[in-house]
Amino acid sequence: MLFDLQSRGRRGFIKVIYLGLAILMGGGLILFGIGTGTGGGGLFDAFSGDGSSTSVQVSNVEKRAAREVRLNPQDPRAWADLAQARYQTAGLGDNFDQTANQGTGQFTKSGLVKLEQAATAWQRYLLLDPKRPDVNLALLMAKVYSEAGLNEPAEAAEAMEIVTEVRPSASSYSALAQYAYVANQSRKGDLAAARAVALTPSAQRRLVRAQLDNVRRQVALQAGQRAIEQGRAGAGRAAPSGGGTQGVG
Repeated sequence: MLFDLQSRGRRGFIKVIYLGLAILMGGGLILFGIGTGTGGGGLFDAFSGDGSSTSVQVSNVEKRAAREVRLNPQDPRAWADLAQARYQTAGLGDNFDQTANQGTGQFTKSGLVKLEQAATAWQRYLLLDPKRPDVNLALLMAKVYSEAGLNEPAEAAEAMEIVTEVRPSASSYSALAQYAYVANQSRKGDLAAARAVALTPSAQRRLVRAQLDNVRRQVALQAGQRAIEQGRAGAGRAAPSGGGTQGVG
C-alpha cells in the first residue's frame, strides 16, 4: 500500500486527494451508492421505509443473494447481487458510524468485514463474467475500494477501467486517473488524465488539467517524503549503539 494511514498528517493528505476526486466526479459518481441497474425485477428494487425497516430489508436481500449463490455458484448475476447486498449491509447499523469523521461517517470494523466480503463476491463475479461486467456495479466497487472503504486504490482503478470502457467520460477518466496516481500507477494515470481533459468541455479543460496535475504532484511528494523517512529510519537502525572509550590506568 502506498500510504501509511496511521499518521494523522498522511490521513489528512489522502482525504484531500479523495475530496478532489469527489469534486471532479460531479458529486455522486463514486461517493454515493449506485444500483446495479439490471432493469427492474431483481433483488434491488427500491426499498421502502427507513431505519430498522430498511436494515431488515437489506439483511433479507443479502440472505437471498447468499442462498442464490449457494444454489447457482456459476451464475455471475448471483455473485453480483451478493456483492451489492454486502455493500448495502456494510452501511447499516453497527457497521457504519455516522458520527465519525466530523459527521461524514466511517465504516466500523464489522463494516469493513462486509466490504471485504463484497470485494470477494466481486472478484468471483469477474472470474465468471469477465467480458461483460456490470458497469454500475463497477462504480459501486470503486467506492468499496476507495479510501473511505478498503483503501485499495489499485483495485479501485481496475473497477474504474471497466467504467471507462463502457461509459467514457471526463468524470470517469478523471476518477481513473486519480485512483491510478494514488496507487502509484503513473503511466495509467497520465493516459487517463489526458483522456479526461480531451473529453472535458473546452472552457473547463484548464481547470481539470490543473486539478489532475496537482494530484499527481501531491502523490509524488508524499512518496518522496515517505522514502526520506524510511531512509532515516534505516540509517538510525544501522548506526552504532554508542559506548564511550575505556580509560587506561
